[in-house]
Amino acid sequence: MLFSPNHWCRPSQLRAAGILGMNRRNGHYIARYNRRELYPRVDDKLKTKLLAKQFGLQVPELYGVVGRQSDVSNLAQKLEGREQFVIKPTQGSAGKGILVVTGREGHEFLKPSGERVVMRDVRRHVNNTLSGLYSLGGRNDKAMIEYAIEFSDAFDGFSYQGVPDIRVVVFQGFPVMAMMRLSTAASDGKANLHQGAVGVGIDLVTGRASRAVQYGRRVDVHPDTGRSLSELVVPDWQPLMELAAQSYEMTELGYLGVDIVLDKSKGPLLLELNARPGLAIQVANHAGLSPRLELIERLSRHDRTMMRAEGRIAFSQEKFC
Repeated sequence: MLFSPNHWCRPSQLRAAGILGMNRRNGHYIARYNRRELYPRVDDKLKTKLLAKQFGLQVPELYGVVGRQSDVSNLAQKLEGREQFVIKPTQGSAGKGILVVTGREGHEFLKPSGERVVMRDVRRHVNNTLSGLYSLGGRNDKAMIEYAIEFSDAFDGFSYQGVPDIRVVVFQGFPVMAMMRLSTAASDGKANLHQGAVGVGIDLVTGRASRAVQYGRRVDVHPDTGRSLSELVVPDWQPLMELAAQSYEMTELGYLGVDIVLDKSKGPLLLELNARPGLAIQVANHAGLSPRLELIERLSRHDRTMMRAEGRIAFSQEKFC
């Protein structure tokens, strides 16, 4: 009952249940384990992508970058021959400013919803991106053009229009909790829980769904497709966990949210990273983060630093199953 949005709980009850609150997340974990000078490695998606490639981690292919207003006039040349692509701000958040094109008919581009846009609309979107309309703090930004994910057939019926993604919270390189975010009509095809996407708790050992919530309330089927969420199993689970764990060495951030997508032909791809991952993952898993984080903190510095990614994953799968 502690996880029900209709049930009032005292702070002491939440602490007893192991629920990590925002103040402790910010003050103890983010402030203590995430050095501020490292934030650009995750806040700027272009820097994240280039850094991941240096470390040999798989990311969606980068087709091009528009960094100045004067470059917008050449956008048609950059997109020539591209049937599918994504345009996103390098410093965006919460899925804002992402334009997904899934097809092309003559001079028209097709969005996942079936809506059609023309080059004038695409240029306007890029201009808005450069002016900072979608970026953190409204700062001037850049627009990335990249490969459009074709999500695995294993997820048919589990998402509405948008691409589902997997969020893994990683602490000191140890994956501690995972969930899958499934887009819905309410979320406008975006994998954003605050906008109405479904959050599905994922077992760290098997990659199977454990339970699911929408707007904080338990659901058993996808609200738009009717597919039973208990049938959800994430393929390529171990490679996906390795990708999440290796993001620690890449960023040097101790408390991290790793967002991964599973492409139909390319397998797990690192989508983006977050130095301030949200806490709704606890609701999706019906479990608190605090006991898991505290167990890792009790490990000696020697034990933590000597473990490779495979060892850290094995530890988490043994302790947090």
